[in-house]
Amino acid sequence: MKKREKVENVMTKDVHTVNITHSLKEANELFNKHRIRHIPVVSGDKLIGILSQTDILRISFGNTFGDEQSGSDEAIFDMLSINQVMKHSPETLSPEDTIKDAAEIFSKREFHALPVVQNEKLVGIITTTDIINYFIELY
Repeated sequence: MKKREKVENVMTKDVHTVNITHSLKEANELFNKHRIRHIPVVSGDKLIGILSQTDILRISFGNTFGDEQSGSDEAIFDMLSINQVMKHSPETLSPEDTIKDAAEIFSKREFHALPVVQNEKLVGIITTTDIINYFIELY
């Protein structure tokens, strides 16, 4: 096992992003289309926040009442903005940080994705799934 394996070697580099001018509906469509659970929010290349599928589920009725409430969800999505729902200034890692650094953060915090930033520019995202897959490949 490589003890100093860097985040850049396991992170997702082709990251789907949104900015604050996108709608929550558009973000929700990205979650569903790409089967992802976290979307960094950017202004240009600069990270300003992160939106999770859990953030969307917290404001929607879909899980509570099923598909018949999708109209209600759309109304909520129209009333709120990404800026109102996202986590502002999320914790980040650099590409040079280690997988152990990421794993330690995940083990102590209640989130499952960390944007990877270099010189204030978003360069990737690492998730708990990435770390699990890394350990699976080791064994």
